[in-house]
Amino acid sequence: MTNQLSRRTVLRGLGVTMALPWLECMAAAPTTAPAAALSAVGSATPAAAPVRLAYVFMPNGVNYDAWSAKPGAGGLLELADTLEPLAAVRNHVNVLTGLTLQKARANGDGPGDHARSSASFLTGQQARKTAGNDIRNGVSIDQVAAASLGKLTRLPSIELGCEHGPSAGNCDSGYSCAYSSNISWRDESTPMAKIIDPAAAFERLFGDASQQAAANERLSRRKSILDFVLAESKSLESTLGPSDRRKLDQYQTAVRELEQRIERARAESDAPRLPSTPAPAGIPDTISEHMDLMFDMLLLAFQTDSTRVGTLMLAVDGSNRTFPEIGIRDGHHHLSHHQGNAEMIEKIRRIDRFHVERFARFVRKLADTPEGEGSLLDNSLILFGGGISDGNKHNHEDLPIVLAGRGGGGVATGRLIQSKRETPLCNLYLSMLDRAGCPRDNFGDSTSPLAIT
Repeated sequence: MTNQLSRRTVLRGLGVTMALPWLECMAAAPTTAPAAALSAVGSATPAAAPVRLAYVFMPNGVNYDAWSAKPGAGGLLELADTLEPLAAVRNHVNVLTGLTLQKARANGDGPGDHARSSASFLTGQQARKTAGNDIRNGVSIDQVAAASLGKLTRLPSIELGCEHGPSAGNCDSGYSCAYSSNISWRDESTPMAKIIDPAAAFERLFGDASQQAAANERLSRRKSILDFVLAESKSLESTLGPSDRRKLDQYQTAVRELEQRIERARAESDAPRLPSTPAPAGIPDTISEHMDLMFDMLLLAFQTDSTRVGTLMLAVDGSNRTFPEIGIRDGHHHLSHHQGNAEMIEKIRRIDRFHVERFARFVRKLADTPEGEGSLLDNSLILFGGGISDGNKHNHEDLPIVLAGRGGGGVATGRLIQSKRETPLCNLYLSMLDRAGCPRDNFGDSTSPLAIT
């Protein structure tokens, strides 16, 4: 019979705090860890796995004609070309239609749909039109969740991104760059800065800020964090049953593989390159690897219960990023203003599918990560989409939204959820909060919780 562990058990080393994944011995766990070499942060959580919430933002709208789904034979969800990469996980997702971001519309403020799209995506508020320092938006739904759930984890929330955006200046028709560069807002004038460097995100998860000098020494030596928790890891393994030992080994292998990918990205960015192709330190050369790394960082954050709330911006809204990996060297924003040009529309479709492929990979990895009696995905709700529907029209109704996960078992999946046109996107946010155990009566322009059970 093995010892029981607290869900808050961590391994500590030189400048390292390494949380553990869900193990079988954590069911009905005591409030402190039994082994002297191990540390417990806070009190034990209940045996039931917690629900995690994540919000993944995709910029510039989509080619909506290729973004569709319908109920198929045998109850299987039929996915159109752009959503087809989700076919392998179709039973884990819902495709939603009819949802609207009313506060992203001009409402008398003139042009600036990209800035409003990202600013209102998680706030449901109308951003003040200003390019100065007098920005005003609203608290975002992730930070509402973090205020309730954050006290239960080491990190209240984590904010990730795959493209840097300026925090000041005019980025869209008189709107501050702070609006187009951020989706997470702590209060009406304070965006939550996102991390775009995978190494910095990794350090956020596993570094120990209380031992900063030790952490700096560890980083300078560029050794694996596993080397610094080896003794505690061995001590822990001796108390575990065969199944938990396998889970711990798989988890540590995944952590090491992630470290190695980060090191490769760092080496790539350090290599000599043409002046015309600069890259920030630590950012992978390929967009797919950058996105995959940040998705994997979010997975580890949830797997270790380091946080239960996360956001990921695949790019800033209005991004003119190119996609040489799939043969597209035109800027994304430029292509979104296609004015009916068939070649440009096809390129937008390919970019949309590229984004869906990255998300589908993440969903599959969540589904393949065991937790309790199900998977990490079963205990999550992951929203994927954007605040613009058709990039050429700049419209904000019938948004492209996918919801993955079962929210702890309370959400039926594999469906097309069709809402009445002009249904507020914030209605969905109310339902997600409820499934995570922090219900609210209203948020933004919500009218009632969306039926997703």
